[in-house]
Amino acid sequence: MKVLFGREQISADLSWEHLAAHLPGWDIASCPPGKVADHLDGVDVICPFGARIEAPVISSGSFGLVHQFGVGLENVDIETATRLGVLVARVPGDVGGNADSCAELAVLLLLALSRRLDESRIVLAERRWPERPVGRSLLDATVLIVGLGAIGAALARRLAPFGPRLVGIRARPELGGPAELELVAGPDQLPELLPQADAVMCCAVLHDGNEGMFGPAEFAAMRPGTLFVNVARGRLVDEAALLAALESGHVGGAGLDVFSREPADPQSALVQHPSVIATPHIGWHTRFMFAQTSEAFAANLMRYSRGEQPLWTVNSVSFRRS
Repeated sequence: MKVLFGREQISADLSWEHLAAHLPGWDIASCPPGKVADHLDGVDVICPFGARIEAPVISSGSFGLVHQFGVGLENVDIETATRLGVLVARVPGDVGGNADSCAELAVLLLLALSRRLDESRIVLAERRWPERPVGRSLLDATVLIVGLGAIGAALARRLAPFGPRLVGIRARPELGGPAELELVAGPDQLPELLPQADAVMCCAVLHDGNEGMFGPAEFAAMRPGTLFVNVARGRLVDEAALLAALESGHVGGAGLDVFSREPADPQSALVQHPSVIATPHIGWHTRFMFAQTSEAFAANLMRYSRGEQPLWTVNSVSFRRS
């Protein structure tokens, strides 16, 4: 069996060959994101990992499974895959360590914004101790978590010990949430909850109906000085509206790990704004996540190679292409 990864390596110091021990007998191949169509010979499984797996690629290959090394499938044409008998799967965030790693970064960004870390470091470097910035405590704050999937739930559990009031928004509020949350509401209550929050944490899953869910109206509804953190997907945010809210001072600061276009332009007005702490989509990027996801991903590929139904598929097919 052969698996093709749509990127040459996971990062500068992590190679796909680290998976070899979990996939005995498999041929592990990789290619640049835009070259997947040129490397389809003999491929049984494609792992997108940033590459776009659209109709031409799916139609050209003979692979029967598209399996993400992680969660995001927004670059996969699931409709075409289903029509052609190709299964599509992911590793859930609470299985592969993605959610825990992203939640940790969300806490880091919120604390750095609350305690004005960047400004404080400048004051130290420039010997301006009398001008030390006054920070905020989470102890008396209200934190609104938008999206209570694996990341949002993991974030709630990590924020609770700091003592804030925690409230959440999820698409199906009847499912509830972690015990640490005082309230779980539906998306229709977002306008009501935004003015109550000192910090808003975006952990929502991107889908066709919620792109730009944080736009001019939502930022205007926030109380002056609200902190905003996004560790989900950049396209959930109208970045021009966020920049305007930052420039007016209505939004007090933003911690951004994701952007509408990636790689993000490091010289953009948003990234360069003094009230923004920006990171290059590293929420998931930990050795813990790689180890946990590697085991789950490889075990699922082994299931597929034995003719078994893979776990965590997002589609159903009337026949399997092989």
